[in-house]
Amino acid sequence: MKKKILIIGFVFIMTSTLQLQAQYAKIDSIYKRWFIGSTVFLLGNLAPTNPPNFAQLNVGYRITGKDVITLEPKTWKYAWPNGIHPFFNKSYGKPEEKFPGYIREYGLSVAYQRFLCKGLYAELNVMPSLQDFVNDQGKKIDTGFQIFNTYRVGYHIKLFKDRFFIQPSIAITHRAYHTEMPDGFKQLDDKWSKFIFGEPGLHFGFNF
Repeated sequence: MKKKILIIGFVFIMTSTLQLQAQYAKIDSIYKRWFIGSTVFLLGNLAPTNPPNFAQLNVGYRITGKDVITLEPKTWKYAWPNGIHPFFNKSYGKPEEKFPGYIREYGLSVAYQRFLCKGLYAELNVMPSLQDFVNDQGKKIDTGFQIFNTYRVGYHIKLFKDRFFIQPSIAITHRAYHTEMPDGFKQLDDKWSKFIFGEPGLHFGFNF
């Protein structure tokens, strides 16, 4: 299901051949400063098995035409280590790599975007989050905390006279810090890197 979502997203990107000026001019004073949005990965909730119960809301403000700050409250659950690439690593989804339960995460990201050339931007996203560790019987057995960073490069595409936009991107994710996990979770998580390279993204939003 996740691979299908990725394919749909990138087909959409490749077919977006609109003639657009994606960057907001530095001297332009009439562009809309506020926006709300989310991510296409909400579609992952439609997965028939192990849906992530994912929710995310992006609330952003354009400080200038080139500088953007966004707050992103989000929550989801996952049953495989974050160090396994969910799209390109065949170990993701295998029973032998599954946690003895799942982790429910509650985070608040603070993201800074800097536009570099036309619609091309770089982003630093830092997310402190609280974790609930739940066993196979559905009982919470522990809590934790982590700092999850995302280093992203993407492109901003204006749609419908700048009422809406999409932002296809590629990212490196980094679990910069986390507290010790309970037994059973820790042993599986320790097998994998704190980084994932080449994680795709597709955000969308509405300007107001």
